[in-house]
Amino acid sequence: MAVLLERARPRAVREHPLAGWFAVGAVCFGAFMGQLDASIVTLTFPALQQEYAEPLAAVQWVSLAYLLTLVGLLAAIGRIADAVGRKLTYVHGFAVFTTASIACGLAPSLGWLVGFRVVQALGAAMLQANSVALVVRSVPRERMRAALGIQAAAQALGLALGPAVGGLLVDSVGWRWVFLVNAPVGLLGLIAGRYLLPRTRERTPLGRFDGAGVLLLATASTAVLLALSGVSGLEVPGWAVAVLIVVAVGAGAGFVLRERTASSPIVRLDVLRPPVVSFGLVGALCGYLVLFGPLTLLPQVFGAEGGLGLVLTCLPAGFALAAVLADRVLPARLGARGRTVLGALAAAAGCAGLGVASAPWEVGVSLVVAGLGLGVFIPANNSAVMGAIPAAMAATGGGLVNMARGLGTALGVAVVTLCLHTGGEPAVLAVLTGAGLLAAATGLASRGQAAR
Repeated sequence: MAVLLERARPRAVREHPLAGWFAVGAVCFGAFMGQLDASIVTLTFPALQQEYAEPLAAVQWVSLAYLLTLVGLLAAIGRIADAVGRKLTYVHGFAVFTTASIACGLAPSLGWLVGFRVVQALGAAMLQANSVALVVRSVPRERMRAALGIQAAAQALGLALGPAVGGLLVDSVGWRWVFLVNAPVGLLGLIAGRYLLPRTRERTPLGRFDGAGVLLLATASTAVLLALSGVSGLEVPGWAVAVLIVVAVGAGAGFVLRERTASSPIVRLDVLRPPVVSFGLVGALCGYLVLFGPLTLLPQVFGAEGGLGLVLTCLPAGFALAAVLADRVLPARLGARGRTVLGALAAAAGCAGLGVASAPWEVGVSLVVAGLGLGVFIPANNSAVMGAIPAAMAATGGGLVNMARGLGTALGVAVVTLCLHTGGEPAVLAVLTGAGLLAAATGLASRGQAAR
């Protein structure tokens, strides 16, 4: 069927000197839309809590259901895309995501909204599992970090617009438009993907699909976050929380054993063997936990007024600025190790600054510092991880990076909810600062191990 084939770019696009950068631009539509959605949704939590008379521990599943599905599917879809075609998977992902966004905007109840968010996450996984691979395979290797910086800037632009636009939409026309706003961007992304993305050149045969691995990974991550919700205010019996913890540990151990023996695993454990990859993925998780933690915390502290959205924009705006300008401003001799450590330490300092900020402008300055640090750390860290993964496994590697990002984002929501329930705002800021310091430590450890 024609719909299952990758179509070539028009000849004028394919032979243009900037063809690779056109492809990067097309990927930026998906990066923008995914992060716009991610940063907007937390602004709806107060409105959803009021409309459905539910606690934050229940309403947070509008985000967690999406993120759990994303985490569970990213590696598997990356593996599938390596076999069937990255462009094909990416373009179809736009169609699924856009359709599900419209359904979310029309959802008749909280339960339906959570269900449509699961479908939306399927489309997002098809986009995100391929985004990094499409970028690094479209430009020369020496331009890879710059291209990933542009992609990160598109993500940051979506993040930056999310709080401001989300606050205004919730205040004026209601929370449903937070999801409906994805429709026009999705249409543009479909067109750009069809005409600007190259067809897949290297493919890795799929072999026997590891359905058991997908199920075990999804079970482990779902059980962990359900257990966190159970101690964060969701009405779950204590014995059920204990059972969920046991299930999470068992499923996690089963997943590792399964991936060691499966003929075609969704996560090839040998890909994780280089310290640059394994430590880098931990760093990516910490970085996105720091990025999304404040976006969940501050609406609960101050409400979801449009003014708060503008203050929250300072975090992703700093991220975007650093992602675009870091290569031009920072000295080349600083290298990937120096960038990751410097960026992570700056992000930790920004989170610590929130603990002493009182006036809105002080909160904004702290968020800018954290954003600048993350804008330096995340592209350098992702570039190092992808540079250590074979080209034929690029989408699998990209899926791992984005899986770490999704898990970090989920923890940014779940851990903030837990800390607010148990220790309040100071506990949240302590955890976010610690995550930034841990990200810096992974940068030091991975480069030190690689050197030895």
